[in-house]
Amino acid sequence: MTKAKWIDTIVKATTEAGTYKPFFDAVIDTLASILERRDKLEKIYKKNGSEPLVEYTNKNGSDNMVINPELRLINELNRDALAYWRDLGLTPAGLRKINDEALSGGKKKNALVEALRELGS
Repeated sequence: MTKAKWIDTIVKATTEAGTYKPFFDAVIDTLASILERRDKLEKIYKKNGSEPLVEYTNKNGSDNMVINPELRLINELNRDALAYWRDLGLTPAGLRKINDEALSGGKKKNALVEALRELGS
């Protein structure tokens, strides 16, 4: 998918989740770039046979099996993207954190204080 399509997809998803804010546009742009690179790399990986392990000859001339560098990069891009998805509230944990912070006014909750408050109710 292109960067522009990813931006549209992410904006739509954040809007539906209720987490979209215009000041997130730079973050959304960065996430879209990561996802576009990942998509291009996945096409290359598939074109090259989708082999998870490849043979590598080290400087001593020994042949070893190593994780395909394309697959390693795809995994790194997915890991990077996940952090952005979470920060935008597009994972269950990320959305829960955003909602909890909104309800508490950005203040950290103290579990003991909350429990005592509920007992007093």
